[in-house]
Amino acid sequence: MVSAWKKTKSFRLFLVVLISIPHFATAKETWFVTSLNWQPYSGAEMINEGNAVQRLKSLLGEQSITLLVEFYPWSRAQKQATETGYLGYFPAWPEEVRKGFIASPPIAWSEVAVLKMENTQASFSDVETLFKDGTVGLVRTYVYPESITQAARRYPDNVFYADNEILLAKKLHARRHQFAITDPLVMGYIAEKHSLEGIELLTSLYKKPLVIAMTDSQENRHRIKLIEKLIQSAP
Repeated sequence: MVSAWKKTKSFRLFLVVLISIPHFATAKETWFVTSLNWQPYSGAEMINEGNAVQRLKSLLGEQSITLLVEFYPWSRAQKQATETGYLGYFPAWPEEVRKGFIASPPIAWSEVAVLKMENTQASFSDVETLFKDGTVGLVRTYVYPESITQAARRYPDNVFYADNEILLAKKLHARRHQFAITDPLVMGYIAEKHSLEGIELLTSLYKKPLVIAMTDSQENRHRIKLIEKLIQSAP
């Protein structure tokens, strides 16, 4: 018996071949991307699959392009996106655009911020001081901005890694470390969903674009130009 996964993959590859044949002038183009559950930006169980995904779907809908999203753990999503038939992975920070991929224009925006538990004493002048004098939680599979990555390497004994955002929030809530660095909207969403009271924003460090990491091809370079035009004409 053919598995459901194989049927889905075969159907996806059939669509990719179909929409690439010029003879089918009336065929609607379909883009396949991988993603992660990173609510509220992206999520398999969210309405419209998340705010950032919905934004991208709306943009592409102006050209009658359908976006189909498959959700995986982040490292697997990036690996799966290298397979035939996938456009790339989304949403990604620019630092997470791997070799062999190119970045689209910003589809949406996120923040990288420091969060803490209420009543936690906090005093630092920069990222270096934060890691030197405090304990910091990070998500293992994320590629953070360079200043954070370098500070984490210099003070490894003060860094605590979590495999995902939920564990990061739970460890912060349990005071396993003093601070956590992630997007505050994501942390806030998880804290509310899992009743983790007392987590609060300390300071925002960076505003980061969320891009599609697209496989580097001439066809996708043309698609990037299309996305630029769609963003410029969007309300």
